[in-house]
Amino acid sequence: MQVAQASFPTSQRLSQHSDLVISLRNVGQKPIPNIAVTILNPADGTAAAAFGALLPQSQPGQPVLASRSRPVWVVDQAPGPCQYSCHNSGPGGDATAYSNTWAMGKLLPGHTARFAWAVTAVQAGTYTVKYEVAAGLDGKARAVLASGGPASGSFRVTISSQPREAYVNNNGKIVYRKKGNTP
Repeated sequence: MQVAQASFPTSQRLSQHSDLVISLRNVGQKPIPNIAVTILNPADGTAAAAFGALLPQSQPGQPVLASRSRPVWVVDQAPGPCQYSCHNSGPGGDATAYSNTWAMGKLLPGHTARFAWAVTAVQAGTYTVKYEVAAGLDGKARAVLASGGPASGSFRVTISSQPREAYVNNNGKIVYRKKGNTP
């Protein structure tokens, strides 16, 4: 296994659209049964939703929340073909029943799988987004790098509380202001 590309802007702003892209190449001699990527917050594991974080535990006397998971990024487009599910705000064609995990099926030797998420930042702060690659969903096949280490990585991202200045012009297009420009 080779991580051919892993990119995510490390400096973002509220309401900014960004792409997280992870491309995985099978450099081995055997097919990978079901190439999968799990997105998690290292502090919270998969207890928090993908691209999210957990609120602190409720204190005595405070109401108990149904879910402490809150989004840091909203997923605009998940990996996989956009069919019925993602046209209706669903998780995308490559979603699985496993927490925070997307799978693309068999990956033949010499081929590359490209996982891409389009996300929008909704919570200011500094966060770590970790990805872990699996060769299957049943735990029998492992994805390892040529060095023998696990196929995983992370991004440390700071989201500024200041959104980009923008306006809608007379043609209905969003225009982002540059310093010193006025509409």
